[in-house]
Amino acid sequence: MTPLQIGLLGVLGLLGVGCYGLLITRNLIKVVIILQILVKSVVLALVLAGEAGGQAGLGQSLAATVIVADTMVAVVGLALAVQVRRRCGSVDISAISTLRG
Repeated sequence: MTPLQIGLLGVLGLLGVGCYGLLITRNLIKVVIILQILVKSVVLALVLAGEAGGQAGLGQSLAATVIVADTMVAVVGLALAVQVRRRCGSVDISAISTLRG
């Protein structure tokens, strides 16, 4: 197997783990972590695409941009999860979805 094929298997594996995790979890903090796993598979795919296309620098710079944006989204998501926990007493999605506003 070539390194590109191994990387693509890694991307598919991370996507599978992330999708499965989103289906089974009900905790807001775990959802943020699982979304991080999904984004890491996208970052790996960007780097692999840049390498396969002969523009490794472009793929790496796009990956760095995605990492920075993803970090900001994760921080905001975790802050919202903490506020939901303070106000509702739970981070369980099923318990929160019964609330009426």
